[in-house]
Amino acid sequence: MKFDPANNIQDLQYFGEFGGVNPSISDSSTYTFLSAKKMFDTFEGNAEGCYLYSRHSSPSGLYLSEALAAMEGAEAAHIASTGMGAITAAILQLCGQGDHLVVSRTIYGGTYAFLKNLAPRFGVTTTFVDHTDLDAVESAIQKNTKVIYVESVSNPLLEVADIPSLSKISRKHNLQLLVDNTFTPMMISPIRLGADVVLHSLTKFINGSSDTMGGVICGSREFIDRLKNVNDGTSMLLGASMDSLRAASILKNLRTLHIRMKQHSFNASFLAERFQADGLRVVYPGLVSHAGHLQMCKMIHEEYGYGGMMTLDVGSLEKANQLMELMQERNLGYLAVSLGFYKTLFSAPGTSTSSEIPEEEQLEMGLSDGLIRFSIGLDQDIDRTYQLMVKCMREVGILEESPAVMA
Repeated sequence: MKFDPANNIQDLQYFGEFGGVNPSISDSSTYTFLSAKKMFDTFEGNAEGCYLYSRHSSPSGLYLSEALAAMEGAEAAHIASTGMGAITAAILQLCGQGDHLVVSRTIYGGTYAFLKNLAPRFGVTTTFVDHTDLDAVESAIQKNTKVIYVESVSNPLLEVADIPSLSKISRKHNLQLLVDNTFTPMMISPIRLGADVVLHSLTKFINGSSDTMGGVICGSREFIDRLKNVNDGTSMLLGASMDSLRAASILKNLRTLHIRMKQHSFNASFLAERFQADGLRVVYPGLVSHAGHLQMCKMIHEEYGYGGMMTLDVGSLEKANQLMELMQERNLGYLAVSLGFYKTLFSAPGTSTSSEIPEEEQLEMGLSDGLIRFSIGLDQDIDRTYQLMVKCMREVGILEESPAVMA
């Protein structure tokens, strides 16, 4: 039977304590035991289904973790209070003093800053490479390399990772392949393509309402158990745990993710095609002109499209700022970081979400100061949105001529 992330979520059945269609929220930080021996066994990791303390796990957290594992086709998952809480815990569980990672040069700025500035304090080093150049990836592997780390579709340049080929390289060298799938939930299933660990910032598309932070690590049962070990598990000991109320809230929103992703993808594709026809410098994985389009086609569940993320290069930071401020004034979206909201969000990543990356490295990777990153919203009338956005572009001098005639 065909693997479908949405079906896997919909097939889960949880009843509340009193028969509610939503599971009851375990609003408790600690849990009682009927015997002292059971408490000891739980601390030793030998009491399946028992809860000891919410930093370790909780019923509400377990429900969400199981749903996310089902979505990704993973054996298990563990949630964190933020996306960075998940990313740092996963990396530090696999890498310690003297270890090395090979990492995409185009990744979220927070991940870059952790690997470049903080991880070396723990004796963990990183080589950043163009992950679309598979020879460069393999050449960067050292004797002490433990991890290859990429994003399915990179932030903010939207470069597509060849996950099956990267998996072959990781297997050849006995490495772990970690994939951040935040930009492409439902669309790409990295574990089924050969990834060992899949990460998400739940803050973004999965929650979808920009009111909650969260992260998740999906992988093998053995790896997830290691993360939660009371003696040396990084998820347990670093303390980035999610509150039960937040877990319950994200679980409710997760059930509509498949519907939302289809609309995000439809709207982004609509705008990207028309902006390209207008002669604008647009990057979107769904465009045939995108360098990774064919690779994307091989990996996606096509019914969910190519995602809601798009970039436009308008030539300069001054023009980018003028356009974003005008679009916000005209209620076409918000000048804000993050993504996955019901309204369109836009920012200039070189001075925001990727500002941790030095300017010379931004230029080397192709991140220009005129680049705007768009998280396209759920607009019902996307043609109207397009017309209004074009009007804004003409007012600030980005488009001089009339836009292409609509089909």
